[in-house]
Amino acid sequence: MKRRSSPLASTFAPNLAIALALFLGTAFVGVSPAHAEQICAADLNGNGDAADAGETGSCTAMENNSWQCPIQAVACTVTAPGAYACPLGAQYPCEVPASGGAPTCSPNACQDTGAAPVTEEPPMGDPGVPADGVVDADGNCTANIEIFSGRAVRCRPPGLLNTFSNCCKDKGKIVKDGMGSSLGSIGTKIAVAKGVFTGMKAAYTAFKAGATASQAASAGANAMIVGIDPTSIAISLAVNFMIEVLLQGCDQEDMETGMLRGSGMCHEVGTYCTSKILGICIQKAKGHCCFNTKLGRIIQEQGRPQLKSFNGLGWGTPKKPYCRGFTPEEFQALDFSKMDLSEYYAEIEARTQSQIQIDMKDRIDAYMQAVGK
Repeated sequence: MKRRSSPLASTFAPNLAIALALFLGTAFVGVSPAHAEQICAADLNGNGDAADAGETGSCTAMENNSWQCPIQAVACTVTAPGAYACPLGAQYPCEVPASGGAPTCSPNACQDTGAAPVTEEPPMGDPGVPADGVVDADGNCTANIEIFSGRAVRCRPPGLLNTFSNCCKDKGKIVKDGMGSSLGSIGTKIAVAKGVFTGMKAAYTAFKAGATASQAASAGANAMIVGIDPTSIAISLAVNFMIEVLLQGCDQEDMETGMLRGSGMCHEVGTYCTSKILGICIQKAKGHCCFNTKLGRIIQEQGRPQLKSFNGLGWGTPKKPYCRGFTPEEFQALDFSKMDLSEYYAEIEARTQSQIQIDMKDRIDAYMQAVGK
């Protein structure tokens, strides 16, 4: 049965050395790679994967059309005039960089994606609970009602596939936990996040066409604010966000999650492997349940332990977060006297008159930019 979201609903090993190959290409998502680059990886900390910092790298071109992995590479020792030996073992050849210099050797090999394709999990792509369900002739909703419903999303910490950018980094409170009608749908804040991504694509297009970073940001801002209530977003932070991620490898869901996470609207479920090569993890991701407001996240976190229906399920798994909202019966059974809402109250109290005036200025400035005044 199709679910319906009510207004409340959406307020809501030994050391592993394995050859890898992947084109890092242009860091911006959506641009196809032109060729494969030699890549290598090693499980330096012995945790069974090669997804942590410093465990993957781009191989160095050597003489005789060969490649050498920079990970754990060392200088070779001179054994005789013009003769060298690898301190790591005779099985590792000493090679001279194509750019010149002293011979080096490495215990890790290189290979391209043509020989070892990368398998990658797609983004979660959870649209969230629809704002409206089927209504019968008498106007009664025939679908399930969910209160404080969420959406399963993921972001990726630094790794091979996002050019080692931290796509989960807190970018500041870009999306505002507003009051009133903005609480009506989980799609509201998601639409804001998508709007910022649209602006970023416009900024990237302008940047590639020769615009300065400032000009590109301006183009992105103009594209971003169309159709967005400016009081629901910190425009200056959003523009800075666009500049920061302009040449990074974060995709749309990374950015949506980053914005909502930084705004206090997400519960992190855990970390899972999102990309592998030859069965070895080379990129991790963090699964989340994100809600339309911080209040929705707080009540979900403190309400679920009170309900038997969530026993054994919790928040699901990092790869498949369980983000459903409360049924009306579950919501009525919650004991709010046992909940600590101080985090939310403190934020409301912090909204001074001057901040409200800033919100109104953002609204007016954004409107004037939208109409070209």
